[in-house]
Amino acid sequence: MAIAATTGLDNTVERPGERAPLVLGNTTYHTITESVSSIAEQPPSKLWVLGFLVSASLASMFGLLIAYLIYNGVGVWGNRDPVFWGWPIVNFVFWVGIGHAGTLISAILFLFRQEWRTSINRAAEAMTIFAVVCAGTFPGIHVGRAWLAYWLAPYPSLNLWMWPQFRSPLLWDVFAVSTYGTVSLLFWYMGMVPDLATFRDRSKNKWRRMAYGILALGWCGSSRHWMRYEKAYALLAALAAPLVLSVHTIVSFDFAVSQVPGWHTTIFPPYFVAGAIFSGFAMVLTLMIPSRSIFKLEHLITVRHLENMCKIILATGSIVGLAYGTEFFIAWYGQVPAEQFAFINRAFGPYWWAYWTMITCNVISPQLFWFKRMRTDPVLIFIVTIFVNIGMWFERFVIVITSLSRDYLPSAWGYFSPTWVDWGMLIGSFGLFFTLFMLFCRFMPIINMAETKATLAHQLRHASHHVTEH
Repeated sequence: MAIAATTGLDNTVERPGERAPLVLGNTTYHTITESVSSIAEQPPSKLWVLGFLVSASLASMFGLLIAYLIYNGVGVWGNRDPVFWGWPIVNFVFWVGIGHAGTLISAILFLFRQEWRTSINRAAEAMTIFAVVCAGTFPGIHVGRAWLAYWLAPYPSLNLWMWPQFRSPLLWDVFAVSTYGTVSLLFWYMGMVPDLATFRDRSKNKWRRMAYGILALGWCGSSRHWMRYEKAYALLAALAAPLVLSVHTIVSFDFAVSQVPGWHTTIFPPYFVAGAIFSGFAMVLTLMIPSRSIFKLEHLITVRHLENMCKIILATGSIVGLAYGTEFFIAWYGQVPAEQFAFINRAFGPYWWAYWTMITCNVISPQLFWFKRMRTDPVLIFIVTIFVNIGMWFERFVIVITSLSRDYLPSAWGYFSPTWVDWGMLIGSFGLFFTLFMLFCRFMPIINMAETKATLAHQLRHASHHVTEH
């Protein structure tokens, strides 16, 4: 018999002085399984098919543009003297940042035993993997001779011409991003094993049963399996937690260790980490708000989940705003003319429109989350997160482009103009990202059923104890 029915409790009841429940309605263990499993078992909706066709078309365009780039050379981009780091590096840093929320939600919040992560961590982990795939594409095609990109891998050879300087942060990126992607993939997959076994046991098609059976690694739900699972999951969480700080710190070193005005600053590591968490949480909300509506998951992904993520966006957005102001203060306080000019040029030079777009989207729009109504309205949250995603892309654009276009000598100044290939690759990378995410929603458990059931059990025990006392 269903637990909620036997206790006579309604999970939607919010008692005075208590937090809103994380599982709504008369939800039972069985309805959690049905809600998540039915997404993969039922035929895809017309809306999903339409979205997949659009995103897959954009991803195909991305692949064709990469082939076009390799055939014609990097001159098809807008990268010109003095801006040799154009949109490919902007897109690389943007996508690495997007992937940060998944590891933070999954690893750090797990270690701190925050139950509100349970309904959103699976999609956030998947988003991390797909963002790393998008990010890793751009360095590979930015090396010039893309057919020699395998030189980036540390294979045994006497001709590793891509590895002449182990003190270069560009080399550190290879280790940091590959480690981040590997640990995140293992963490994501490890957490899905119990749910994949559920999909296996429910499958009526022998091919689906075989596929899910292979992925479930022989899971049978015994106490021994659960003990090993929990130990392995906790170990991977402990390994992944430092990566939240290390990966984007190392990406910031690409800029901070240089002598280019506007880049050579010690604030970049914490500033980049805060910005990555900021943009990552915004992208999680951008994906989860439509998903909870399309797949009818409002009882599992509740307004409390959305509100908690909005609070983190507000906190990290304020940190990013403080970093913007600190950069200007240090440039003035340091009395280095080139640094002072670099930041004045950002705000009032030829790229003023990009700078003030960044300020509006990253600093002003998150302040709306001070108001509870804004934090609890999914439509308004979705709109703000779109602005945050736009603003964080413009932040990387401002850092890369404005600092390079006007450095020390006016005779070397130039204005960067993107080509149609730049635009196509930016849009195509989003197509690749959304294609992978939609396939994940269609064939994998979008919500961690095992942890959500544990959250429901804790919620019901607490409610039962409350009823007994009163």
